[in-house]
Amino acid sequence: MNVAAGFESLYGAAPDGIWAAPGRVNLIGEYTDFNDGFVLPFALPQATVAAVSRRDDGVLRLHSADAGGGTVRLDAAAPEPPPGDWTAYPAGVVRALREAGHPVTGADVHLASTVPSGAGLSSSAALETAVALALNDLFGLGLSRPELARIAQRAENAFVGVPCGIMDQMVSACAREGHALHLDTRDLSYRQVPFDPAAEGLTLLVVDTRVKHALGDGAYAERRAGCEAGARALGVRALREVDAERLPEALALLEDDRTRRYVRHVVSDNARVERTVALLDAGDVRAVGPVLTEGHASLRDDLRVSCPELDLVVETANAAGALGARMTGGGFGGSALVLVEAGRAEAVAAAVERAFAGAGHAPPAVFPAVPSTGARRL
Repeated sequence: MNVAAGFESLYGAAPDGIWAAPGRVNLIGEYTDFNDGFVLPFALPQATVAAVSRRDDGVLRLHSADAGGGTVRLDAAAPEPPPGDWTAYPAGVVRALREAGHPVTGADVHLASTVPSGAGLSSSAALETAVALALNDLFGLGLSRPELARIAQRAENAFVGVPCGIMDQMVSACAREGHALHLDTRDLSYRQVPFDPAAEGLTLLVVDTRVKHALGDGAYAERRAGCEAGARALGVRALREVDAERLPEALALLEDDRTRRYVRHVVSDNARVERTVALLDAGDVRAVGPVLTEGHASLRDDLRVSCPELDLVVETANAAGALGARMTGGGFGGSALVLVEAGRAEAVAAAVERAFAGAGHAPPAVFPAVPSTGARRL
C-alpha cells in the first residue's frame, strides 16, 4: 500500500506527509457510548492511511484507492460531496474544523485502507481520524486527541448523517499498543488498561461474517431514540446514571417492553465493562470469556441487534471450546469476537467455517485481533 507513490501520480508532487489511523474492535460495552456510558475498545493493526498536502487556495481534492472513480474536487470553504458518497467523511472533517473556527484552506488527499468495510470495525472512524490528524498537523491547529475525536464524530453525525457515539473516534485517536481503552464517554476521561492476549497464551479472533442485513438500516438511530426515551421516563440525563444494583426497580417503572429491554441492555453492559476492567487489572484474562458471551445474549435478546450468522459464530465457537464470544459493533451483520486458548484457535476457526458452509453462508473471514497503536504520523 504505497500511498506516497499513489499521491504523487495523482497530484504531481510528493505529499507533505502521511498519517494513519486504525480501525477498532470493542471488547465490551455496546450501544453504551451514546448513553454517556463506559466502553472498552482497542485499536487493530488494520488502518486507513492518508497522504495529504496542504493547500491555501480553497480547493479540496479527494481520492481513495479503495472506492474507485477519479479525484473529487470540492470547495474547502463549504464542501458539498455527492449524496451517499464516501467523500462525505473527509469533507465532513473539513467542515467540522471550519465550523469550529479552524482555518483549513484546502488540501490534496489520497487514501488507502486495510480496515474491512462493513465489518463493524470502524473503517469510517479510521478515515475521519486520519484526515483530522493530518489537517491538525499541517495547519498547526494544536488540537488534542480527544478534540480531534470530537471533530471526527461531528463529521459523521452532522455531515454523513450517522448518529454515532464517540467511542470509535476516541479509540482510533488515543489507543496504545497492548492496551484497551477504558473510556468514560460522558467526559472523555480514559485509562489505558493492559490487554495482551498473546502474552497469556490466548488469541482473540475476529470473525467477519461478511454480511450486512438491511434490517440494520435505521436500527441504530431507533435504538438510540429508545434509550433516550427510557432515560426521560426514568428522570435521568442518561442511562449511565441507572445503578445496575437498582435495575429491577428502574425496569418496574417502565411500561413499554421495548424500552425495558433497551434499558436493561445498556445498564447491564455498563456493568460488564466495569467487571471486565477489574478482571484485566487482576490479570485474569481468561475470565473475560464468559462476560463476552453474556454480553452477546444481551445484544441478541434485549437489544435485538444480532443476526443468524453472528449467533452461529458465538454458538459454534463456544461449543468448540472457546472461552467466550460475542458480536461486536452495531450488529445485523459485521463481526464477532472469540476469545480462545491459542492452541485451540485454528480448530475453533475451522469449526466456525464448517458451520457457515453447512448453513449455506458465504465463508467468513477470520483473523487475530492484536491490540495496536492509535493514530500517528508515519
